[in-house]
Amino acid sequence: MPKVSVKGQQMPESPIRKLVPYAEIAKKKGHKVYHLNIGQPDIKTPDVALQAVKNADISVLEYSHSAGFESYRTKLSQYYKNHGLPIDTQDIIITTGGSEALLFAMGSTMDAGDEIIIPEPFYANYNGFSIASGVNVVPVISGIETGFALPPIEAFEKLITSKTKAILICNPGNPTGYLYSQEEILKLAEIVKKHDLFLIADEVYREFIYDGDKHFSVMNVPGLEEHAIMIDSVSKRYSMCGARIGCIVSKNAAIMATAMKFAQARLSPPTYAQIASEAALETPQSYFDDVISEYKDRRDTLITELNKIDGVKVATPKGAFYCIAKLPIDNADKFAQWLLESYDLNGETVMVAPAAGFYSTPNVGLDEVRIAYVLKKEDLIKSVQILKEAIAVYNNKK
Repeated sequence: MPKVSVKGQQMPESPIRKLVPYAEIAKKKGHKVYHLNIGQPDIKTPDVALQAVKNADISVLEYSHSAGFESYRTKLSQYYKNHGLPIDTQDIIITTGGSEALLFAMGSTMDAGDEIIIPEPFYANYNGFSIASGVNVVPVISGIETGFALPPIEAFEKLITSKTKAILICNPGNPTGYLYSQEEILKLAEIVKKHDLFLIADEVYREFIYDGDKHFSVMNVPGLEEHAIMIDSVSKRYSMCGARIGCIVSKNAAIMATAMKFAQARLSPPTYAQIASEAALETPQSYFDDVISEYKDRRDTLITELNKIDGVKVATPKGAFYCIAKLPIDNADKFAQWLLESYDLNGETVMVAPAAGFYSTPNVGLDEVRIAYVLKKEDLIKSVQILKEAIAVYNNKK
């Protein structure tokens, strides 16, 4: 019987989506499931984007340029410049989501067997993208005790070998919500210049910054032009996850020319989604002001409620809309499945993402979960109440 590939066997299951069958069973039982497991915002997509698709006068749905609509890239360049980022039209290739941008970045900078250093916990699909690209992840562990701050630069230097080609960060971070300071970005810039590496920054949550802090982009570091690669997406910024539009951005002409060959091989990004994304650039600042205010309130509500549970540790996120919570349980995978399969409180339960899948180091994060605060405040309060009751029942059943 023919066998699947070794690469296919090594591809990890999504810690975010692997419990979906259990959630479906819970719903068939009539249980309400509060989804804290996935970063799907409930915020309304800007109307200007939806109307652009409805009003599009298209008689032939044809290919776009492999780099994406020139009109979109030009407006996107202006959007970045308005946010203080010196990005020109030729520095941008539109991709099918930030996911494809990451695959293009890895494909353009690394060969099979090369290494990429990533502070963990990190977005779970970085593992999958690395395996698909034949690249080895070398993790640097950050901890809940420090709020998942950047590990010391010495920790990075110890891991650099002749196979190391890049450092990858998510800023602000999924799953931790950690926001890298300007000082930390500059330290990373120095190390990639010193060792002639690339610094790949996934900045898809750039708008979601709280407490008066500021986002500092890798594109803002003088002298880093040949090393910096930025990944972006419309998914979270405009609550347009289903559009599947992102981009890869770099001043390095050789990298962009290489990424363009990958872009040509997949032909072009989707047309209707580009129409929506280009129109979304007209979204007024008031939209973001309201959204950020809402997320800050949700964050504060969630952290306050979690801190009421004995034995729970949680770091306050500075950006994005996730947090990692350490729970007083033996195994988050088992607990998350049990929540859906065997537990309800008055016909309601919660779905969380076990955090071990956000690490590449084995047996780390086994008692941690990622929580996405993408639900309204009253639902978050109810969800944490269910979590509190569930932990007590789970620990008493042994």
